[in-house]
Amino acid sequence: MRDPNKLTAFQLADQLVMEVYKATKSFPRDELFGLTSQMRRAAISITSNIVEGCARNSEADYLHFLDMAYESAQELTYQVSLAIRLGYMPTSIALMEECVAVARVLNGLIQSLRHRK
Repeated sequence: MRDPNKLTAFQLADQLVMEVYKATKSFPRDELFGLTSQMRRAAISITSNIVEGCARNSEADYLHFLDMAYESAQELTYQVSLAIRLGYMPTSIALMEECVAVARVLNGLIQSLRHRK
């Protein structure tokens, strides 16, 4: 079994979850079950899929869950952009950069595993 805590992608994504929760605390109450919830679920989905993939025995399953983590990172990147445009958070270059960094590292991991086959 793989240890997700040793993966840079997991470490970055785990920090991103914390930042998303902090950022969404100040969102309007009427977004609690809308964008706030969506962003939090997308952030948690990244780390959860990495962990679940690490627990899988086959390389194909591992890649499948890393793909889902990457997709969630892309989803979150859009949601951060939307929240900024809606005025729910200040132009948060740092949070956007964190999203992009997580997606980039995940993509690199996925590509390296695919080329290793």
